[in-house]
Amino acid sequence: MMYNRSHRRKAVLVSLSFLILLSVLSGKLISIQLFPSNKITKLVKRQHWTMRVIEPERGIIFDRAMRKLAMNKRLDSVYAESIKIKDSARAASLLSPILDMDESVLQESLSSGRPFVWLKRKISNDVSASVQELKIEAIGFVKENKRFYPHGELASHIIGFAGMDNVGLEGAELFYDEYLRGRPGWSLVNRDAKRRPVLSYEKDSLKVIDGYNLVLTIDQIIQYIAERAAEKAFEDLKAASVTIIVMNPKNGDILAMVNRPTFDPNLYNNFVQDMRRNRAIVDTYEPGSTFKVITASSVLEEGLVQLQERFFCENGAYRVTKGHVLHDHVPHGWLTFEEIIDESSNIGVYKVAERIKRDRFYHYIKGFGFGGRTGIGLPGESKGTVYPISKWSKLSMMALPMGHEIAVTSLQMVCAISSIANKGVLMKPGIVMSIIDKDGNIIKSEEPEELFSRVVSERTAKLVTDILVKAVEDGTGVNARLNGYRIAGKTGTAQKIEASGKYSHDKFVASFIGFAPVDDPRVSIAVVIDEPKGSYYTGGAVAAPVFRNVVSEILKYMEIPPDNNERLIEAKRWN
Repeated sequence: MMYNRSHRRKAVLVSLSFLILLSVLSGKLISIQLFPSNKITKLVKRQHWTMRVIEPERGIIFDRAMRKLAMNKRLDSVYAESIKIKDSARAASLLSPILDMDESVLQESLSSGRPFVWLKRKISNDVSASVQELKIEAIGFVKENKRFYPHGELASHIIGFAGMDNVGLEGAELFYDEYLRGRPGWSLVNRDAKRRPVLSYEKDSLKVIDGYNLVLTIDQIIQYIAERAAEKAFEDLKAASVTIIVMNPKNGDILAMVNRPTFDPNLYNNFVQDMRRNRAIVDTYEPGSTFKVITASSVLEEGLVQLQERFFCENGAYRVTKGHVLHDHVPHGWLTFEEIIDESSNIGVYKVAERIKRDRFYHYIKGFGFGGRTGIGLPGESKGTVYPISKWSKLSMMALPMGHEIAVTSLQMVCAISSIANKGVLMKPGIVMSIIDKDGNIIKSEEPEELFSRVVSERTAKLVTDILVKAVEDGTGVNARLNGYRIAGKTGTAQKIEASGKYSHDKFVASFIGFAPVDDPRVSIAVVIDEPKGSYYTGGAVAAPVFRNVVSEILKYMEIPPDNNERLIEAKRWN
């Protein structure tokens, strides 16, 4: 009897306990269903909804003829849900040789316990296929855009490159990144029990905006012509560097810009910074005798000299001060002013430059664009070095007219010679023609712009042009002569400055600047060769032939006929 009474009491207690527990649980469920807390709501959302980021398409970069220079590829990026990886060591061992990654690094990622971890992004289709064949659980793939440069090294210093996240890092890719990048979009996507997206269930979204396309002023064919010439000069002369710039002098369009050494933007991490540097706008050098174009323009514009006025050039040696003797590379006696420029006489130039006042000469130096950035639209452009008059020494008016005590960029030199070709008007150099959307609508157009007001008069530009034609026909620039076309140009050879501050006797910068055809200039070209090796190192010997080869192919490509038959016959006599 006692047993039965005790048994019933225990049964009642157990029943009451279950009833209480059931009531509590029911109440909790009712509370969750009717009055969910923010914490629970967020948990549910995390489990069933995920934000899907929609990557924008980076804009394409075209040349002026709408040929693609930079585009995008859709590639797989491989990731792991490491929380589901059962044997991280085995998975790492299998993936390491395929992904070309350190096995210990992979194992660390695979055993991290995180729900999502990148293993390697933007892999090739072959690598992706090999990973998929392993059929490793919790290894997945996401399609991403990878920047692709179809022509490799071609125009690499202009185009630059974009990084893994499609953000511009150098060149036009960096400078115009805000236009090219676009804006990512997103949407909230419902997931099933296995965390797979159910795309039919979406809510809330931000529309993706693709990047705009960039149309460069570069002509791919002209760029290729200049690249080939630069490569040959770089190898043949064993030079430290070679730069070639081709510009339309009438509107400032840069048609080609080449540097050697160079790099492939598809593999930019494989190249050191020195090879990726755009020397055409970053590096500066003393221009030497090419700067005599500015000196000649200045004294002619000021009316201080006549073309046929004669100067005694001291037979090659002239004592300027007690401690300074000025030399010519070839001794000369009496020369006309025109001959002084054609033969590049340092002594003659000095005697002519004595007539111009310092402040006026400084005015022309700045007027031609030296000592300031051109605003070309590429990162890293240097201003060069032009000292204010207050810092000039007693010898500055000897050095500057010959292209010393000043540092310039190759871009500044091609702009300066272009102003002579353009009848005295200096144009702002441009690298971009327009920014357009996917449908070809123009978002922004770059119009030709004068960099400064007129530098010299049309008459002065014509006189200087005539001098430069003779410099090519029978002066220091004879190696730039071209069958059937009149070429205007000037050579330059400058000693480099050693770390000690003294001029080197075996390191030179050889250069040539010029334009063609003279009567209707279509291209201006600057060729700058740093430290050419061998017995020939002057601008006339090594840079002028490069100019000739480049301008010859460009004029053929542009289908510009020879000047006339008489000049063609005369030119054939010379060559």
